[in-house]
Order: sequence, then C-alpha cells, then structure tokens
Amino acid sequence: MRSKEKDRLAVCVFVIAAYILSVSVYVYAVKSLENFVSRPLALDPLSYRDAMSRLAGHVHIVTTAEGSVRRGVTITAACSVSDDPPTVLVCLNLANPRNRIFVESGRFALNVLAADQMDLAHVFSGRDGIEPELRFDYGNWTTLSTGAPVLSRALAAFDCEIIDSKAIATHMVLFGKVMAMEIGDPREALVYFHRDYHTL
Repeated sequence: MRSKEKDRLAVCVFVIAAYILSVSVYVYAVKSLENFVSRPLALDPLSYRDAMSRLAGHVHIVTTAEGSVRRGVTITAACSVSDDPPTVLVCLNLANPRNRIFVESGRFALNVLAADQMDLAHVFSGRDGIEPELRFDYGNWTTLSTGAPVLSRALAAFDCEIIDSKAIATHMVLFGKVMAMEIGDPREALVYFHRDYHTL
C-alpha cells in the first residue's frame, strides 16, 4: 500500500476512533446526569425542620370533644381547602396517642389566635407544663354546631365536621367541612416564625 493511502487510512481510523470515544463520553455523561437527577435527595429531619422554621405560619388552637373529654392543641399547620363548600384542613402529630380523639369524635374547631392570645398558645402547646385536661380552664370556651370547643374572641373560628382523614408519614391530615363559623373583632394576628411568636 502506498504511503499516502496508509496515511489517509490512519487519519480515517483516528477520526472514527475519536468519534466513537466522544459518543461514549456523551452517553456516559447523560446517564450519570439522569442518575443524579432521579436519585432522591437525602434530607435529615432536623435540617428540614430548620428550613421550615423560616416559613411563617398563623397560630391556631385546634380542638375537639368526645363525651366529657376535650382535647386542644396549638398548631400552625392549617389552611383553607375550598370555599364551596367551605373546607379547611389541619395537621396533627401521629406520635401523640391523645390526638386519636380527633378522628374518633369526627369533628374539630379551628380557632385562629390573635396577638393578645399568646398565653393560650403557650398553654395548649404544652410549653407551660399544664396538663391537657386542665388547659380549657384557660380562656373562655363555647360551642357552635358540632360540639367542638370554640374560643371566645378568636380572630375567627371554624366549627367543622370531618369528611376525610389521611395518615401521611408522621402526621394525620384532617379535612373538615365548615358547619358553623364565628368572626371576631379585627386585631393583630399571632404568627410563629423562626421558632418564636410574632405579631402581624
């Protein structure tokens, strides 16, 4: 074979080899990227809670009653689901067996706290060490439609019948159809942000 033809053949072989190598590298890179994107991000619960502490939330007391037993818990995890029919949801920790009463009773009241009701937020969060059965000695409570305790002078109170509940990971999500409602006097709201109470 002539020298020029050998040189041309060598160049062709080199170009083809380089092309195959570049395609292989591209395919490997794409596969690696796909694996990286599809791989779930490992988040530890503490870091997640730290991030969520930057999410400001309105402070509520969610209550229920079954017979002579009443239960109330301070929460921020609550929101509107629909206005037709009026529906709200609340989230409660499954780790506390006392919260089972909410599902068993089939009802709850979502009481929206004002800034001047911070002491009640402390009481119903357990921060003050007051036993659950004594917490309703604080504040003035009444009932509307379902029998769930409703806080007098709350910014708003939504008395609900539970229409659905979902256990999701560590929490129980309750969906409540609003059966009755009270709107209090307009005042500053109580907000929880960065692990402390604030007013708005």
